Amino acid sequence: MKIPFYKFDGAGNDFVVIDNREGQYRLPEEEIRQICHRRFGVGADGLMTLEKVAGGEERKYAFEMKYYNSDGRLGSMCGNGGRCIAMFAHLLGMGHDFDFLGYDGPHDATVMEWDPSVLKGMVSLGMRDVKKCDIRRLENGWFLDTGSPHYVVEVKDLEHYDVVGEGRRLRHRADLFPEGANIDFVEKDGDVLYVRTYERGVEDETLACGTGVTASALVTGMGLNIVTRGGGDFSVLYSETGDAYTHVCLVGPVSLNFTGEWTSSAR
Repeated sequence: MKIPFYKFDGAGNDFVVIDNREGQYRLPEEEIRQICHRRFGVGADGLMTLEKVAGGEERKYAFEMKYYNSDGRLGSMCGNGGRCIAMFAHLLGMGHDFDFLGYDGPHDATVMEWDPSVLKGMVSLGMRDVKKCDIRRLENGWFLDTGSPHYVVEVKDLEHYDVVGEGRRLRHRADLFPEGANIDFVEKDGDVLYVRTYERGVEDETLACGTGVTASALVTGMGLNIVTRGGGDFSVLYSETGDAYTHVCLVGPVSLNFTGEWTSSAR
């Protein structure tokens, strides 16, 4: 069986995306790992399927996003993945604005720009509200959930920081995060916020992380001029309503890398 796919990235955070509205593809964990493998597969930080919404809510939501980490397991919400799958829906002819379901509930997305000559654009993604009481100080950082759990630590000389080594150590601190966490290291430089993220499920540093950028912006109060290893152009817009951050919106770049077909043995 041949499975058509699109390969996207959001500032280097890359994904294989499949249209599964007919429900014909059921990929086991092992095959998802193979597809995401950077030497023996397509290569990606994760795989997403665009699914038909079940339960009679088709009129309410355009689609459902299923996100799998590169380890093959179903993951939590992915901010860059959500922006990429919104662009995918746009290229499938579904419009510019979408309400869709993710792991953590409803999201809205808007394709702000798309240049077909270079296959690049910008997408805005509505994220979940975050209550201030749910942002907890733990040792040297802050823990919060922006659709995925994140631990944000401010460091010096981020460019030369051991993100992989320290990120792996913290990610497995069961006394702090019984279910694990993504680890974000941040550094302020004037009005610019630099962010590097070690992601669970990938078990490595990724070039960008949308939920991590969002978490870092809320913790530091710096929502504009956010730069990741994969580039800049990120911003996080939000409102403060006393006890919560609401109307949280992640804006950033999306690129279509290539399209192809994966030959699958799955049935």
